[in-house]
Order: sequence, then structure tokens, then C-alpha cells
Amino acid sequence: MAKIKLDLHEMFNRGEEIEAALNRVISEAVQKRIPLVEIVPGKGTGQLKKHVLRFLAKPEIKCLYFRVEKDADNYGRIFVHFRHKNTNAYHS
Repeated sequence: MAKIKLDLHEMFNRGEEIEAALNRVISEAVQKRIPLVEIVPGKGTGQLKKHVLRFLAKPEIKCLYFRVEKDADNYGRIFVHFRHKNTNAYHS
């Protein structure tokens, strides 16, 4: 299965870069019809993971994916699953 991985460790304290990277990876998954995006906010304090989950909860983003899965074996990893339809509604 094709997937895209986004590691956010290097930009943990740069909010605008995080938002841009998240927008890019979601857009790429939609455009290329990739079924899975793995986002690695890392373990740390949990603030970056919360930031990612808030981003994914935005209505304009949430409508693009099927479900979010928090990795039970690795607290610092989030999977975003897509069911692609015949639409290209998202453009960043």
C-alpha cells in the first residue's frame, strides 16, 4: 500500500511551517490518491500531537479523509486514512 510519511520532529516549535507541511501532505495524498498518510509528531510533551489533531479536525480538512488512527504501539505516530472518490475538492 502506498503511503506518505511526514516527520515533524525538526519543526516542533514553528507553527506556520507545521501548518504548511500538513497542508502539503494532505493535498498530495488527495491529488495522488494515496490511501495512507503517516504523521510523526514524536512523543515529547504531546503539544505537537495535539496541534496535528486540531488541524485534522478542521471541517475543511476532515471532509477529505476517512479516519484518523492513533498508533496504539507508538504514541508519537498518527495515521490518516483516505477513501478517494472522484473529486479534487482540496487545493492548498
